[in-house]
Amino acid sequence: MDFRMTPRQIEIKQRAIAWTNEMYQFELDCEMNNGLTADQHAKVRQLVLNHGLAAINMPAEWGGAGLSVLEHAIVSEEVGKLTGALWDTLWRPANALKACTPAQREEYLIPEIRGERRDAVAITEPEAGSDPQNIQTTAVKDGDHYIINGEKLFVTVGDAADFILVLASVEGAPTMFLVDKDLPGVSVTRTPRYTHTFVYEHPEFLFEDVRVGADKILGEIGQGYELTRDWFVEERLMIAARTIGAAERATLLAAEFAKSRVQFGKPILEFQLIQNMLAKNTVDIMTNRVLTYQVAWEADQGMDRKLLNAKAAVIKLGASEASNRCVDNALQIFGGRGYMRENPVERLWRELRVDRIWEGTSEIQTVIIGNEINKRGAEGLLGYAGAVAQ
Repeated sequence: MDFRMTPRQIEIKQRAIAWTNEMYQFELDCEMNNGLTADQHAKVRQLVLNHGLAAINMPAEWGGAGLSVLEHAIVSEEVGKLTGALWDTLWRPANALKACTPAQREEYLIPEIRGERRDAVAITEPEAGSDPQNIQTTAVKDGDHYIINGEKLFVTVGDAADFILVLASVEGAPTMFLVDKDLPGVSVTRTPRYTHTFVYEHPEFLFEDVRVGADKILGEIGQGYELTRDWFVEERLMIAARTIGAAERATLLAAEFAKSRVQFGKPILEFQLIQNMLAKNTVDIMTNRVLTYQVAWEADQGMDRKLLNAKAAVIKLGASEASNRCVDNALQIFGGRGYMRENPVERLWRELRVDRIWEGTSEIQTVIIGNEINKRGAEGLLGYAGAVAQ
């Protein structure tokens, strides 16, 4: 069994490291100014293009970087070290857009791959959070068009996006629509402030008699949950990878600080309680990295979609919970200095909290895992795809 990265994977990792290193310069501005200026966004866009990291989750034949799931995870781990969610400036079209028709691809996906457009995904509603099947947004057929009415919350990147993937019910059939943000009837009701300071916002949208053509249906009528689930699976895999990177950065910063911080006549790194926290962090990071890489590799082998959904839940749950422990330990090692917003560890501490909530709470991930065991047994979850006889 060879765990070495291939030359291609190493090259991709080095590009991600180089881009991340150049992005650190924007962190404090993003935190203190609640985002970046238009000029800074333009510089960031050019950096993404310079390092060949645009649309890393899209096929090369459409202009994307054409990375495998494992390669995507390798990049996500590196860029996850950034605070302010600056990793999200490295645009990745929602994977549901792979269901575009050729005409939709030319209008929406190809321009987004080039960095000329940006999507946001609108799933959550006041009464539909962990249970997306409870959506109240409707799309009523009117000739060759549909009239969309409803409210959506937590629409991440909704401030920067120019079109939105909206999940709506067509006579009870969950369906995804492509909705241009400048259409009549689309409005932002408010943009809440959150614990974290991210480079993009999470506005709340209202759709009032928004008229779209039937050609704006993404996929097929009734395919909305399937597209949503596939989007969640990819996001959960990459949350796991990103949070591992964040935990590693926080741990390295804390270890370096503990070497130089002298109390009671010696560096605090010599105290066993400090060593204990760093040792636990190391175990959490190493074990979750290996598991994330394994599941990403298994996904590339064509794993059954239902099993992949459950395994993505395993690593999202494990990595997001572990990373929160790691960053909390790192902040504690810094003491009062760790509670200052100018300290990257403080920002990571605030920002990683949401990874236990969005794209499926830790509790929902636990339910997904339990349901998989109940319905299909534990063998698939506990097994390793690479050990299956050919």
